[in-house]
Amino acid sequence: MAVEVKELLEAGVHFGHLTRKWDPNMAPYVYMERNGIHIINLYKTAAKMEEAGNALAKIAASGRKILFVATKKQAKDIVAEKASSINMPYITERWPGGMLTNFVTIRKAVKKMTSIDRMKKDGTFDTLSKKERLQVDRLRAKLEKNLGSISDMTRLPGAVFVVDIKREHIAIKEAQKLNIPIFAMVDTNSDPRQVDFVIPSNDDASKSIDKILSYVTTAIAEGLAERKAEKEASADKDAPKAKKAAKKVAVASEEEE
Repeated sequence: MAVEVKELLEAGVHFGHLTRKWDPNMAPYVYMERNGIHIINLYKTAAKMEEAGNALAKIAASGRKILFVATKKQAKDIVAEKASSINMPYITERWPGGMLTNFVTIRKAVKKMTSIDRMKKDGTFDTLSKKERLQVDRLRAKLEKNLGSISDMTRLPGAVFVVDIKREHIAIKEAQKLNIPIFAMVDTNSDPRQVDFVIPSNDDASKSIDKILSYVTTAIAEGLAERKAEKEASADKDAPKAKKAAKKVAVASEEEE
C-alpha cells in the first residue's frame, strides 16, 4: 500500500520540534529548519511507513498481537478507536509498571476482572452486602480503566507500537528488556536508536497521529485478512480428507454390525 507524501504534508506530519530541543540522532530524517522548527523529510517518513506496515502485517498474519501505547491526550482516543477496529490491545491510561516484564501479575489482575463479571452473572454478587458490592464495583471500574483493553491478551505481544517514545519511556524499556520489536512515531526531540522501526513524524498533532495510525492499522488488517484466507484455504483442503476418514469409519461400523 503506497503512502502519498501530499497527504502526509496536509496532515502536518512534517512539523518537528523547536531546533533547540532536537535530538542529533534524528538528523538523517530532518529535511530543513524553518522559523526555529525542524521540518521532517516526508519522503523518508513514507519509506519508513511502508517498511513498518509490511513488518506489522507479517506479525499480524502470524497470529501475534500488537500492543498500542499512547497516553497523551491528543492520541488516546485515536489509538483506542483504531486499535479496537482491528481487535488489537492498547494502553491509553497510565502505563501499568511491569505490564510486559511482570506479565503474569497483570494477567492475574485481568482474571480478577473476569471473576467479578462471573459473580455478577451467577448471582453471587447479589449475596454481598451493599458496602461489599460498592467495593467490588469500584475495583472492577479501576481494573477496566487500566486493563480493559488488554483483557484478551493472553500472552506477550509480538510487537509494541508507541506514540511519543519520550513519554512512554517505561514501555520502551520493558519491550527492550524482552526483545519485543518496537514500532513508533518518533519526533525530532527523541532518540530513534531506541526503536526497531522508526516512523519519523509529528507525534503531537492529532491529524498527524490519525494519518499514521490509519495507515498502520490498515496494514495490520491486511495481515489479519491474509491469515484468515490461509486458514479457510487450509480448512477447504482438509475437508475432503475429513470426509474420506468419516466414510471409512462409517463403513467399518457397518461391517462390524
